[in-house]
Amino acid sequence: MRRIRSNLLRSGVASLILVTAGVASGKEITVGYVAAGLQYPFNVAVAKGFSDAAKAAGAKAIILDPKTSVEKQGNAIDDLISQKVDGIAFLPLDGVVAQSWADRVATHNIPLVAVATELGDPQKRSIQDVYPKLTALVASDEVRTGYNAGEIAVKLLPKGRVANIAIVEGAPGYPQVWQRTKGFKDALDKAGAKYRVVASQPTDWTAEKGESVCQNILTAHPDVDLFYNQADDMVIGCARAVRAAGSKAKLVGWGGSRLGINAIKAGDVDGTVCVLPENMGQQAFKALYAAVTNPQAPKGKFIEIATPEVTKENISSCVPQW
Repeated sequence: MRRIRSNLLRSGVASLILVTAGVASGKEITVGYVAAGLQYPFNVAVAKGFSDAAKAAGAKAIILDPKTSVEKQGNAIDDLISQKVDGIAFLPLDGVVAQSWADRVATHNIPLVAVATELGDPQKRSIQDVYPKLTALVASDEVRTGYNAGEIAVKLLPKGRVANIAIVEGAPGYPQVWQRTKGFKDALDKAGAKYRVVASQPTDWTAEKGESVCQNILTAHPDVDLFYNQADDMVIGCARAVRAAGSKAKLVGWGGSRLGINAIKAGDVDGTVCVLPENMGQQAFKALYAAVTNPQAPKGKFIEIATPEVTKENISSCVPQW
């Protein structure tokens, strides 16, 4: 155990090592999970789900935090390979770069599970087309999450005229941004909604940036009917901007976080999609454990985590996990 800690410290990766009792067979299974950055509640919840599932199975889990550094994430995976762990799961910071890591892990015959983000260029392969070197991808379909948000929006748009919609995007470069936007527009178009997107601006995923962007949009387009925010943190900030401007714009978010659900209860936000990161972590461990205990298990599985629509009418259906 001291050797593991020493190697990780040299690579600059912060680590949290969780040790549980050995499995009943007497062979202790050790698996690693490399997060994206444990300063974000969503990522903490994924890691918690993974470690809780490992504990329940009597396995040892090593949770690593690369602090949102792609380089450190690659180093962490290399360290786990050198320690000859039985399996590795990770939430890729860069799905394209991570392909080479998957190739490297495969040469050591170590099962590898990706969480939340597919490997490769998402514009060239669907999320169900899992990179073949992966044991499994455990994720929500991001186009589907946008579609679900769009279905909420359809019910909120004014009738009998063209609605003005603004999209508050996540950070530039994340595939989730265009995926959620595509799904959102697909839902509006399928419903035959009459709308125009008057603004679509990036943020850094934070409430502060969400508030600033919505303020700017409302200054340029005070007649916005609905804001689609691509994360609940941004919708909280956007709600502040809407109230301050005296706007009647409707607000739809993404995530089902505690902040988002509480804002719906308070009437500040109209709806969101319920994303369950602990479930992702749990399913990632289960897929990894199945591959470790049965080397003949099929590879390239897509395990989808559902993201149902949430409004005030069915608020109890979403129990926040982050």
